[in-house]
Amino acid sequence: MKKIILLFALATGVFLANTADAQVSVSINVGAQPIWGPTGYDYVDYYYFPDIGVYYYVPQHQYIYMDGGNWITASDLPNRYASFNLYTAHKVVMNEPKPYLHHETNQSKYASYKGQNDQHPIRDSHEEKYFENKDHPEHAKYTASHGNDNHGGEHKEEGHKH
Repeated sequence: MKKIILLFALATGVFLANTADAQVSVSINVGAQPIWGPTGYDYVDYYYFPDIGVYYYVPQHQYIYMDGGNWITASDLPNRYASFNLYTAHKVVMNEPKPYLHHETNQSKYASYKGQNDQHPIRDSHEEKYFENKDHPEHAKYTASHGNDNHGGEHKEEGHKH
């Protein structure tokens, strides 16, 4: 019985140590997110637009959309979406690898967000953390007052949980 208790105590200690380590470093990419992205997210891999069934991959700044039965990546949306408003459309944040490979599931799961204009874009935010984004209207003032010019790159922040 003592061996079982000892093994349990060791396993619990290892689990707690690993959990504590995972919370020390939090990756953020606020400066890399597009200014039409919704506020409230410190890290985003993909946005999904339920209105048009398109994805946006933040690290590469690329749209991913279906064309002729194939997934296409491009830096701009195709002309068929010229009237689509990125700022007002609802965006679903997806932090999983290649969510477009599960498109039918996502389409069904997030169908209720179609037509929703319920998110505040980064461009319109007055939270200082968004000023880091080089496309934000307050970026120049932010960099001047902070004495740096971090052009929206990704960085790690130690010891803070967001």
